[in-house]
Amino acid sequence: MADVKFPKLDATALEPTQRALHAYSKVAGAWAKVTRKKRKHWWHASLRPSLYGMTTGVMYGDTDFEIELNLMQSCLEIRTCSSMHRQQFAGQSSAELAETIRKVLFAAGVDRDLAPAADVESDTRYPDYSPRQASLMHGAIGSITSALEDFRAGIREEKSPIQIWPHHFDLSMIWLPGTKVPDQDPENEEYADKQMNFGFAFGDDGIPEPYLYVTAYPLPDEMPNVKLPEGTTWRSERFNGAVLLYRDLVKNADPAAYLLNLWTGLIENGRTHMCVSDQRASGDR
Repeated sequence: MADVKFPKLDATALEPTQRALHAYSKVAGAWAKVTRKKRKHWWHASLRPSLYGMTTGVMYGDTDFEIELNLMQSCLEIRTCSSMHRQQFAGQSSAELAETIRKVLFAAGVDRDLAPAADVESDTRYPDYSPRQASLMHGAIGSITSALEDFRAGIREEKSPIQIWPHHFDLSMIWLPGTKVPDQDPENEEYADKQMNFGFAFGDDGIPEPYLYVTAYPLPDEMPNVKLPEGTTWRSERFNGAVLLYRDLVKNADPAAYLLNLWTGLIENGRTHMCVSDQRASGDR
C-alpha cells in the first residue's frame, strides 16, 4: 500500500488515525524544537518527510539521535549510532509515547536537561488507530512531497525545506522572494518577509477533509483573480488562499502534473507582484 501514488483517502475513516499521528508528531516535534539551533520561520521546530513517514532528522549532540514516526509499518523508531528501539503504534496516548522516548534517549546518554516540556503531551488514547489508514497517509505524504521536490528544484529564490508542522499537522514549503513587507520590523522575519506557502493538510475545523492550499503574505490584490485549473478555487473564509480538495486532485490522470501546473502559475504571479521592492520597507520615504 505504501507504494501507491496519490491513494484515495476517506476523511471519516482517516480521522481517528489522523488524530493519533497528529498527537505523536507534537511529541517528536518538541524534541526537534529544543535540540536544533533556532532557524528563521521556526524551521528548526518541524519534522521532515522520510521514506517511511516523518522524522526529526538527525539531532546532533553528545549523543546523536533520530526519532521517526514510521507510518508504513505503524511504529515509533528511535535510533542512535549504537542502538535502535521500535514500538508499535497501538492507540497509546502521546504521554505514553513521550515517556518511551525519554527512557530510550536517557538510557542512550542524551542529556536529561534537553527533554522538552510536557505541555504537548496528553493522556488521550486512540483505540481506533488503523495501520491501514496510516499507510494511506504515508502514500499521500510521499506523493505530495515528491511533487513539491520537483517544483522546489525549479525555484531560484530562497525556499524552506519541505516540512511537516506538528501544530497544524500539515506538509508545506515556503517560498521567499527576498522582499520585505512595508512598515514591519525587518528583524522580525515572521512579519517582515514576503512569502508564499504551498501546502497540504489532512483536514481541520475549517475544511474537514484532506486538501491542498497555496497562500501569500501579504496577499497581492491581483492574486485572487488568477485563473486556476479546474477543481481549484479561491477561498476567503478563515484564510485567503487557493484550495484544492485532495479527492478532486486524485481524479486527475496525472495528479503530480496538475500540481506542478497549479503551483507554477501561482508562483509566477507571486514573482510579478511580490518581488517588486517597496522603498518604504527599507525606510526610504
